[in-house]
Amino acid sequence: MSEETPRDAEFSPDAQDIEWMRRVAQGDMRAFESLVEAHQTRVVGTVAKMLGDDTDAEDIAQQVFIRVWKSAARYQPTAKFTTWLFKITRNLVFNELRRRKRHPATPLEHEEEEHHFQAADQSTMAPDASMLDAEMQNAIQAAIDSLPEAQRMAVVLRRYEDMPYEEIGEVLGLSVPAVKSVLFRARAELREKLRKYLDA
Repeated sequence: MSEETPRDAEFSPDAQDIEWMRRVAQGDMRAFESLVEAHQTRVVGTVAKMLGDDTDAEDIAQQVFIRVWKSAARYQPTAKFTTWLFKITRNLVFNELRRRKRHPATPLEHEEEEHHFQAADQSTMAPDASMLDAEMQNAIQAAIDSLPEAQRMAVVLRRYEDMPYEEIGEVLGLSVPAVKSVLFRARAELREKLRKYLDA
């Protein structure tokens, strides 16, 4: 993390983000770098979970932060910074998902590499357990990939980002009851698709 003024350390995370954005709006590149450093892991992870692979995750995350930079002068902290950030992420991810539907391509080599990486990452586990865990993770991701866009985003934000219903609603433009309904339908569908694992 780059050096900040002593009072920065006393800020809540959202207040810190707002302060960085105020400085970014003035062209402060160090503040922008701090903002990216603070949030890029979450953005890249969410994009990768939404797309089902890491192929374009970093490129799209880079586009997200380019939008942040370009929009800084117009940014108004009427909601949490992360809510605004994930709205931008949602828009770019949904655009990419629609582009992929129009121009489908299956990067099989990448998928095989990814599956191998996930299995190899469990190096402290017994080989059989490692393979089963990798298979389970791949099955979960495949089930999430099959969900409609809004359901998929709601699940990713809730499951992996532990985001509250209210914030998910703001990101997706839904009421809290609608978010709960979307998640209920998504979870029911995921349970059905993962039944053989859940019943094991």
